[in-house]
This record gives sequence, structure tokens and C-alpha cells, in this order.
Amino acid sequence: MEWTDLTEGAKAVLEQTRNMKNDNIQIVEFEIGFEQEFEAGDQDTYKVSIQEEDYENLKRYTQENEYGDKYHMARNKNIVKIILLEDGKIPDNLSEFPVFRQYKKDALVKAEEEKEITVDSEE
Repeated sequence: MEWTDLTEGAKAVLEQTRNMKNDNIQIVEFEIGFEQEFEAGDQDTYKVSIQEEDYENLKRYTQENEYGDKYHMARNKNIVKIILLEDGKIPDNLSEFPVFRQYKKDALVKAEEEKEITVDSEE
């Protein structure tokens, strides 16, 4: 399976498996059913939607990846974690790697609460 075969939701998740700043592995935690619009500058917005089809797509891609990277994927109900493996194995010090959680519904709720607290404190 190639990158071009992936659904948009699957691509969004895989793009987060590397922390571009220091090229460390990043653990991505996402929720099946997640949907949100993001702003990307002045007037540009894009939508991230991760549905069951995207999960199946990711599962297939991580098993058949032709680019040499190896992934570990774990699912508990609708919460999924995906980790880009170092040398084909899970690193011993996983706690040192950042976890990207913006594709989870509870992350949205937390962000809204923080936004409200900030607005309240400014008034």
C-alpha cells in the first residue's frame, strides 16, 4: 500500500508520527469518530476527520508499508495509538517521547475549557 492510497484522515494521523522539530518519534493518540476544522493561516481552513475507514486504512498501511518504516498500533474501543518504531522495535524509554493528542474529542473539550478560562480572566 502506498501513501497515495491512504484516506485523508489516515494521512493526517501518519503526518504526526514524527516530531519535525527534533526528528524524534512521536506517539499519536487519536479517536475514531474525531472531526474538526483547523485554521491554517489567514483564510485557509481544513477539516480532519478520522473514521473507521481511516483506521482500517492505517492498519493496512502500517502492515504493508513499502517505505521501510515500521509501526506499532494499538486500539482500545475507539482510542488508537500509533508509534513509529525505532529499528523495528518499541523504544525502551517511551515516556520520553511526546504524545500528540489533538485528534481526540476530549482534547477538544480541554482546549475549549482553557479558552473559556482565558476569556474569563481577561474580563
